[in-house]
Amino acid sequence: MSLLRACSLAKCLGRRSLADVRRCFADRCQLCVSVRSAAVRRISETPLYLQRRNISSVIPKSEDAKKRVHEQSQLLDVLEARIQQLQSDVVLDVQHAKVQFLKSPSFRGGLSSVRTLKGSSKDKSDIPKSGQAVTKRASKSQPSRWMEKLSEEKKNKLKKQQILQQKMQRNPKEKLPGKSKASRSSLMPTSTTYKTISSTAKKRRGGTKLSDEIRPSVSSAAAVTTAATSSKAAEALKTSKQKRRDSKSKVSDKDATNKPEDGDLAEIEELEKRLNEQAQQRICLSTMERFQESSTRSSCADIQLSIRCYLEACVFMGDVERSQRFLLSQHRVMSRRKQLTTDIYNIMMRVWAKKGTLNQIGRIFILLEEAGLKPNVSSYSAALECMGRNKNCPPKVISRCLDQMKKDGLSVDDLFRECVFRQDERDMLLKAVQTVRPDYEPSLTLNASQSSSPLVKDFYTNRDHHTYPKLDFTQEDLQRRFQHQLSVEQACTVTIDSVEAMKPVTENMVKMRELLAEQRAQWQKVLLQALRENKMILTKTNTRDYKLNLYPYLCLLEDKEYVDIMIQSVSNLPPSGESLKILAHDLGNRIYTKYCVRQKHQNCIVEKLQSIYGAYTELLAKDTKVCNVLPREQWCKLEMEQSSGPTLQGAETSWPYVLMLELGTFIVDIMVKNLKINSDILNPAYDKKLIPILYHMYTFRSTRQVGFIKPHPILTQMQQEAMETTLTFDSSVMPMLCPPVPWTSEKFGAYLLTPAKLMRATHGATQHEELLEKCPNLHPVFDSLNQLSNCAWRVNKPILDIIISIFNDRGSDKLDIPPPLSEAPKIPHFNPQDPDYTASEKAHMKREVINAKKKCSEMHSLRMDALYKLSIAHHMRDKLFWFPHNMDFRGRTYPCPPYFNHLGSDVTRATLVFAEGKPLGPKGLDWLKIHLVNLTGLKKRSSLQGRLEYADSIMEDILDSADDPLNVSSPSLF
Repeated sequence: MSLLRACSLAKCLGRRSLADVRRCFADRCQLCVSVRSAAVRRISETPLYLQRRNISSVIPKSEDAKKRVHEQSQLLDVLEARIQQLQSDVVLDVQHAKVQFLKSPSFRGGLSSVRTLKGSSKDKSDIPKSGQAVTKRASKSQPSRWMEKLSEEKKNKLKKQQILQQKMQRNPKEKLPGKSKASRSSLMPTSTTYKTISSTAKKRRGGTKLSDEIRPSVSSAAAVTTAATSSKAAEALKTSKQKRRDSKSKVSDKDATNKPEDGDLAEIEELEKRLNEQAQQRICLSTMERFQESSTRSSCADIQLSIRCYLEACVFMGDVERSQRFLLSQHRVMSRRKQLTTDIYNIMMRVWAKKGTLNQIGRIFILLEEAGLKPNVSSYSAALECMGRNKNCPPKVISRCLDQMKKDGLSVDDLFRECVFRQDERDMLLKAVQTVRPDYEPSLTLNASQSSSPLVKDFYTNRDHHTYPKLDFTQEDLQRRFQHQLSVEQACTVTIDSVEAMKPVTENMVKMRELLAEQRAQWQKVLLQALRENKMILTKTNTRDYKLNLYPYLCLLEDKEYVDIMIQSVSNLPPSGESLKILAHDLGNRIYTKYCVRQKHQNCIVEKLQSIYGAYTELLAKDTKVCNVLPREQWCKLEMEQSSGPTLQGAETSWPYVLMLELGTFIVDIMVKNLKINSDILNPAYDKKLIPILYHMYTFRSTRQVGFIKPHPILTQMQQEAMETTLTFDSSVMPMLCPPVPWTSEKFGAYLLTPAKLMRATHGATQHEELLEKCPNLHPVFDSLNQLSNCAWRVNKPILDIIISIFNDRGSDKLDIPPPLSEAPKIPHFNPQDPDYTASEKAHMKREVINAKKKCSEMHSLRMDALYKLSIAHHMRDKLFWFPHNMDFRGRTYPCPPYFNHLGSDVTRATLVFAEGKPLGPKGLDWLKIHLVNLTGLKKRSSLQGRLEYADSIMEDILDSADDPLNVSSPSLF
């Protein structure tokens, strides 16, 4: 509304008679009056969007004179502030001059106009001589609320106006309402002496049109006007006239007595509305384009990763012909060729390199050229490896390959520094290079770059008098523990005794265990046959098709291993069922873990890992010399010293999330279709028929439909009544029996063979991995995780025995030990079709059923979680162990084992103590007493000394509770 008020005020002032103007501004210089009047008329006669671009570009420019005008006229300040708000780059620049007003013909309506006659010397204004000044009386105007409001609006809306102007300039073809041609005069250079401001006025039917053509000559501030300056000013004046003549436009003026109409406001609002809509459309379009580009890039990366995993699976299973056909089928079609990368072609290069077939490698180089790709270090490494394996390869061929590699900007050292080697690839590469360069030896340098963060800079630089602490183990003991952990990870699973096995065995338990064992033996045979039949069906499909096939992934392991994974997943299935998505991903991840372990065995990584870890124990063992290096630095140093053979890092490729889901879904489908049981196995009165033990159901979570795999109630009842004495876990959920491998990169660390992630993230998310690879220096993060991982732990046996006894009894809500399912509420049964129940009673019964089922599900989940934790703790009760650590996206550290760790519940943490105890010190016992009193909550308002005295007064009760915690003489104290 302030803009509309300013325009209406300008219109009213612009339509006054010339005599009124002179009377109102008699005490001000004539130049100010003329400039103000011209500016006011232009604002009143020009549409709003032209004012933003044109109005102030015809006003001369000077910062000093602008301040002087601001002091002389309040109205001129208002207009100048409004002009600056509409166009930020305009500055009112006026030199003091004297303007003469001439009489002009009168028009009807009582209004007079001022017209400067062109070409008449007597009509020109007098130019004061240099050094002269026009005397003016100082203005004593007080600050107005207009100025304060306009200055605030100027600060708030200046940026918005600039954005709107830029958008209007970007779209000059868009015609807005009320758009017309208008005069546009360009500012003269700073050295110009004269400036002409002109406008035209024409009479139209229906009202009086008024415009002034003011031709003031502004004197220069220079003391002497030279001839050269005069000529430049004349030339500039001529140019300005020509531009003005080309840019003249017609503007209209309404009657002075009329007030602003509602159409002006509507026009302004419509203009701003359209501009805002255009801005929103551009923002939406740019956001959609960025989203589509990111989605396309992510989709392409997933396709490339899937192709790479498929080829590696074909190569691992030994089907080289299938992998070659698949690569050629992808290469022949241009649309699919764009999805191929150099690393995908390199997979087949490594295959032919191991066979010594140089001509096949040459063909793949041709395919690379056809695809518009350039060979990288892995490409040349495979070619040179093939030449090293081929005894008949002439040295000229090797030299030609090295020369071509040099032309591509690659060196031989880059091959040994950046390539990932498997088996004896590095040795064959070195053999080929030394054929033409006998004295060559790879120059490998240790990455000793320190962290640039000021928080840890001193820690890395000031280590001259510090040594890394030793563990309380000998080197032989650590190596023996390494062998034990290696055997556990090679098996990929661990079978332990359940704490429920301590319960007395009943006749029904023995019967159910025998039935389950018999059924599992039958299920293994059925699943083995079904798996082979499905593999035969997949084999008969067209292998030349470009679509990916699951057959190679079903051949990575032995058939019996797939069946064992299925049986294990059935045993771990909760009675309420599991989401199909979660279950499928879990199955796919187990297959991938076993595949990675077998791949490391095939690539001879296990032998090299054993050699490096044996030397690494010198840093940790107490019977070796002290060192001032960190575990990460020691491991990297040992890798560089034992560089021959395979590379430990980067040998395996992570499977995409979609691939794991697809493979897991295929396995689940086999289980649902083939796992069956007799319906009368528990009740002979039922009809004997085979029924599935797994059902694929659907449920709704919020508004989404989710697939569920739910076990049959018969299977659930058999498992609950059997109370089996063993539990099977993956090796990755168990604590490690030796110090973990130190983190040296974002893809290597923690477990010996089992793959682990440095950063936890949602399944399928890959952005964090890309960001981690771009991080310049993660050494402080690695060192922090390594220090936490090297802390040894052991089980507090007395506390564990007490918790197990309470767990096998009936649990305890006060101690957060969950009760068994026998304590769960019974689920009510009723017939919804029974007419004896009213509608409200039926609704009430349904709510009771839902609540009872929910309670049973929660109790089962808590019970199984406690069972897993206590069983693992019982399994590790006589052992020392370590927890490998990783972090989340916030930098918070967590132990990798999910069930049993020191960040669990109070019950779990109570069963853990440090393996290496430290003395409490002279005041340690007092602080333990104070902490014990704090736990009771009885002395919250007492001082520390008062709490200590209270602990001494009840010391007998404290000792009694420690000796017999289940039978406390004074239970009210605790």
